Amino acid sequence: MHRMTRCLLAPLLLAVTALGVQAAPARAPAAAPAPSATPAAPVPLLWKVTGKGDAALYLLGSFHLLRAEDYPLAKVTDQAFAASQRVLFELSPADMASPQMASTLVQAAVRTDGRQLRDELDEPTWTRLQAYATANNLPLAQLQGMQAWFVGLSISIGQMTKLGLDPKLGLDQHFMQRAQQAGKQVGGLEDIQTQVAVLAGMSADEQRQMLVEALEQADKGDAEVRQLHDAWRRGDDAVLWNEMAASMRQKYPALYKRINSDRNDAWVPKLERHLQAGQGSSLVVVGTLHLLGSDGVVEKLRGKGYKVERLR
Repeated sequence: MHRMTRCLLAPLLLAVTALGVQAAPARAPAAAPAPSATPAAPVPLLWKVTGKGDAALYLLGSFHLLRAEDYPLAKVTDQAFAASQRVLFELSPADMASPQMASTLVQAAVRTDGRQLRDELDEPTWTRLQAYATANNLPLAQLQGMQAWFVGLSISIGQMTKLGLDPKLGLDQHFMQRAQQAGKQVGGLEDIQTQVAVLAGMSADEQRQMLVEALEQADKGDAEVRQLHDAWRRGDDAVLWNEMAASMRQKYPALYKRINSDRNDAWVPKLERHLQAGQGSSLVVVGTLHLLGSDGVVEKLRGKGYKVERLR
């Protein structure tokens, strides 16, 4: 389940990185292979929703950790940005830059029940975590007083950074910088407390599973991360949905509902306000999975009668 969590919670990824507790690479980050020619721009996961009068939304699916080689973006993506008066994100740029982001995350992650991480894990998982920590410079002693979800997320981020993927180069960060430079209006669909509560509200069993899956994916050599990043570059919504969301919705419906569909439901009324006459165009940059599937934002808006088309 950590696969979906790390792809849906962009602000928390950046905050965990800033805290400096994720696994440090045991070797230099893997550089992308040197291309023989300039790589094609990523095929965007981009939809246009036509509202009333001049109103329109451009819904852009983000990959929250990218490489410099993933830029520049496709021309149609740049056109959507240029056409938009405002840019909306999961969290506003002001919240992302606020010290409250990291402090709220730490408050939620620190254990207050008098127990330690070791007490929450069975012996095989604890042994496996110790081995991973030793091999990857993960400060396990520092993490003993933290919740299991935080440790699992830290491992996932560490593994992704080994592949040269960087949250500071994520699509969200890219457009936050561009919006500031262009003087565009910006906003967020959630606040800091809502973001953190998604993880802090996990049950103990869900947290342990998140940690175990993070360790399992690390053992697999991160082939899955490469697969998902490649699928994002190809604009392959089917692979992204099937590999990250469909199985989770079936196996862990309560967690899927909290991480994805409940948040989609909360966003749709906010987005509809930007589809009223006189609002102009808005670019919405959120985790790709929020846009996919029958309970994704794209289908929810289509179901309300709006014209929705994929742009390529």
